[in-house]
Amino acid sequence: MAGMHQCQESGEELEEVTGMVCQETDLKDGQMREVTVGEQTVLLVCTQGQYSAVGSHCSHYNAPLIKGALVGYRVRCPFHGACFNVRTGDIEDYPGLDSLPTYKVKHVCKVFSYWFVSPQSLKLTKRVKEMCRMVPDIKHTILLIGGGPASQVCAETLRQNCYQGRIIMVTKDTLPPFDKPKLSKAMNLDSSSILLRPSDFYQQYGIEVWTQKEVVSVNPADKSVKLSNGTLQQYDQLLISTGSRPLNCPGWDLKGVKLLQSYEDAKEIHSSCVGQKAVVIGASFIGMEVASYLSDKAASVAVVGTSTYPYERSLGPEIGKMSMQVRNDDDCSLSWSLLSFMRTNIPDIFSAGDVTAFPLTIRGDQRVNIGHWQMSQAQGRVAALNMLKKPTKIESVPFFWTVLLGKSIRYTGYGEGYTEIIFKGKVEERKFLAFYIKDEVVVAAASLMFDPAVAHVAELMTTGQILTKAQAQADDLSWLQM
Repeated sequence: MAGMHQCQESGEELEEVTGMVCQETDLKDGQMREVTVGEQTVLLVCTQGQYSAVGSHCSHYNAPLIKGALVGYRVRCPFHGACFNVRTGDIEDYPGLDSLPTYKVKHVCKVFSYWFVSPQSLKLTKRVKEMCRMVPDIKHTILLIGGGPASQVCAETLRQNCYQGRIIMVTKDTLPPFDKPKLSKAMNLDSSSILLRPSDFYQQYGIEVWTQKEVVSVNPADKSVKLSNGTLQQYDQLLISTGSRPLNCPGWDLKGVKLLQSYEDAKEIHSSCVGQKAVVIGASFIGMEVASYLSDKAASVAVVGTSTYPYERSLGPEIGKMSMQVRNDDDCSLSWSLLSFMRTNIPDIFSAGDVTAFPLTIRGDQRVNIGHWQMSQAQGRVAALNMLKKPTKIESVPFFWTVLLGKSIRYTGYGEGYTEIIFKGKVEERKFLAFYIKDEVVVAAASLMFDPAVAHVAELMTTGQILTKAQAQADDLSWLQM
């Protein structure tokens, strides 16, 4: 049953939409249900006796959250690991930038109905957190070196937390921040389709984006940086998030050798490889994604790696061997020393993203370097909060994914040094869940066609739970809440 009526809110007449969606017995504590009101689907959640309603699709790539993992007041996307608070709709972990819309819930006579404050709210699929704007009279500047996800989230987090000083983002790219993981999966995209935010977004919130500029030196004593054109720029606080170090080995600059870093790189690789013989150096995630993309475009594709199988070091030989069967082809990182809060050892200089080594909570604060999109965004947020004197540790659990000919492998945790892999399902049938074991503990998990298992493992790790080898070996996986 659904109906519409008028109401008054904040002195303004608004149209309300209500819809009866389910019986109380249809939703038990710790459960989610996707319901429909009008033409819009909404996620109805019961947690610890409280009922809430939020948008039903992840704000990152629109994955259905009903297939995700609900732990406490947080739901994790089954595809790429973004996390949302089901009471507020706020994004709490990445990837993605936007939060979920929220809706009022009425509980009458053991029946749940939705109360939408306006018909426009039915059309919302994502929500930008409220942000302040720059105040010209405030003489304080935060400079962000690099135009990747860490700088983007850092800038937005500053504005979300009432920072009204000047924000300058410097990037050598021709584009403002863009969705870089797409470059290795679809290399011939239009630039407008991969931008993280439209240009008017930066203008609206007073975020200066300087493209095609490069910082060549930092002077901490004077709190200034020198650009490649010789100009100097002062700062009060600085974020270094320049990404990984470019390739620098004999022959890297020869004709026909391409490095995938920018949008232009991807377009050039696509155009130069169509109908030609292509060789991809690197047999891990990005290299294999590029090989997969080129498999039906190049005359032939050969992948060169240092291991016997693709992904072997990160996912193990069994999954690597399987990926070779799926595959359709012919045949130095730089780190800055960090304390617990994304600060460097130099006052007022912070670091985030691929350039950064940081203490990983789930491995007892072991210092690691993890080049994941999701971790870069999380580090950008933490850096911003600590710039604003809001002490915040980096506590995100690594979560990433790769696509191979339309099939997605998901991974969470940190498996370096694992000594054993325990499989559920069958790798050769391309449907499995893998647990990586070190010292009798699950340190990472990967899956193919086994959602939302990896999302559940990530949430359990986030809550600090120790997952044992015995749990991984058990036939009963009810502890995963699948």
